[in-house]
Amino acid sequence: MGAGHSHPLYLHRESPVHRLPPEVKIVSAFLVVVCVVATPREAFAVFGGYALLLAAVWLLAGIRIGWILRRSVIELPFVVLAVLLPFTGPAPTLDWLGLTLSEPGLLGAWNILVKGTLGVLTSLTLAATTPMRDLLVGLQRLHAPALVTTIATLMLRYADVIAGEARRMRLSRISRGHDPRFLWQAGATARGVGSLFVRSYERGERVHLAMLSRGWTGAMPPSGDAPTTSRQWLAGLSAAAVALLLAGSGWIVA
Repeated sequence: MGAGHSHPLYLHRESPVHRLPPEVKIVSAFLVVVCVVATPREAFAVFGGYALLLAAVWLLAGIRIGWILRRSVIELPFVVLAVLLPFTGPAPTLDWLGLTLSEPGLLGAWNILVKGTLGVLTSLTLAATTPMRDLLVGLQRLHAPALVTTIATLMLRYADVIAGEARRMRLSRISRGHDPRFLWQAGATARGVGSLFVRSYERGERVHLAMLSRGWTGAMPPSGDAPTTSRQWLAGLSAAAVALLLAGSGWIVA
């Protein structure tokens, strides 16, 4: 049902990473994030190892580092929080360039920054190599709750439909002299949003009746793709295995 729809973070490439089954990539990304979170914050070199691991995956998948970095700005709110911790943390303190900084605050800021960044980069890597439909198929194969996958699939299918309806309504208002830049036209914009909600609700009712008439049972049909092989699991989980070794070495060093 979500065929033909992909999210803006997906990069179409022909690479071994792209060809891996989605459930393998989901499990691998999850395990890498768990290893990053479990690594002691004092193991500075280990976090560099995680960065090299991600860079190797990007090279294998044909993803440019600049593409990843531009989209990692989503974590900026957490960066602001991390910057404040050295100034508000408890004693002991140290002096640096005339500033009094908290040592626990510095470690806390480093912990938030490095683990948050690596988590965001891992998520972006998964999104760049897996279409949204395949992510939902992977969750279905991993036995995620059927209600969650069904709602997400329907949302994906009709997000573009609703966005198209909103664009048509906006063009219609502009052709009739509406200019949303003026404050006194906010009422018309609000009425347009309400009308879009009503239209979306009515469309959803019609779609649901059509699905029931075609034998809808409340769950998405199983995927007809070939089952995942042991070789694919081994190849996909190799990154997680490296991350596990890095996390273990971090505890040994710490």
